[in-house]
Amino acid sequence: MLPRLISEDIELVFAPGKALGLVKADPGQIEQVILNLAVNARDAMPNGGKLVIETRNFTMGDEYSRRHPPASPGEYVMLAVNDTGHGMDLETQSHIFEPFFTTKEQGKGTGLGLATVYGIVKQSGGFIWVYSEPGLGTAFKIYLPRVDKPVELAEPTKNTDGAVHGTETILLAEDEDDLRELVGEFLRKNGYTVLETRNGIEALHVAEHHDGPIHLLMTDVVMPKMGGWKLAERLITVRPALKVVYLSGYSEYSAAPDDSSKWRASFVQKPFAMDALARKIREVLSPDWR
Repeated sequence: MLPRLISEDIELVFAPGKALGLVKADPGQIEQVILNLAVNARDAMPNGGKLVIETRNFTMGDEYSRRHPPASPGEYVMLAVNDTGHGMDLETQSHIFEPFFTTKEQGKGTGLGLATVYGIVKQSGGFIWVYSEPGLGTAFKIYLPRVDKPVELAEPTKNTDGAVHGTETILLAEDEDDLRELVGEFLRKNGYTVLETRNGIEALHVAEHHDGPIHLLMTDVVMPKMGGWKLAERLITVRPALKVVYLSGYSEYSAAPDDSSKWRASFVQKPFAMDALARKIREVLSPDWR
């Protein structure tokens, strides 16, 4: 998936460490971290460059942890994503993990990608730091605590990773290019056919000229030209069996129409983890999937 998201004029280098320790983290979420950081790096190198993804074991000593609060000394696995892009000043660095903060032009970024990365890293018990200077590129370094042995998993149930895959056709309407690209690639990887569109008007046009079935509309709530609520209303009149999942940076109660509680049953708030999105899709398409 990653090479398809990176421009051909960007050199992609993997530098995996030897005999890496174990960490307690969700593989799907770590994949999302790498994808988000890689897309962020790609956008910082519009004229090409080099992207290096590195992993290695790391022993954090007292001095290092004091200079990087709130880290504590111990054994970690480090994941680093380095680019040769335009870099960031200190003021920008101080805000990059805040939801909705972005330096990209409208339609190019939600300001949620790095906030999602930060949330996943903290949820995994780790730490993330950024090192950057204008004109000299950026390095994100993530430290995840090592564990001595694999975590024992409970007996598999019906709700397993395989259960969130599907073969249905999804119409995706999202005006933020980076997010639409990431979600589209994730869904295709999990077996879905995806029709990508940038707004409600474009989604209506694609749906009108699509000969096969469309099982699910996944739409941002606020988009230029036509938003998600109006789009869903228009499509459901001609495709009454269509299911809908709404995406929004607002809470579900402030984003949903006051007179329609049915919208809230299929709502995903940004930023979201891809595995949570996958589960929501299965809940909507197959209510008895659990």
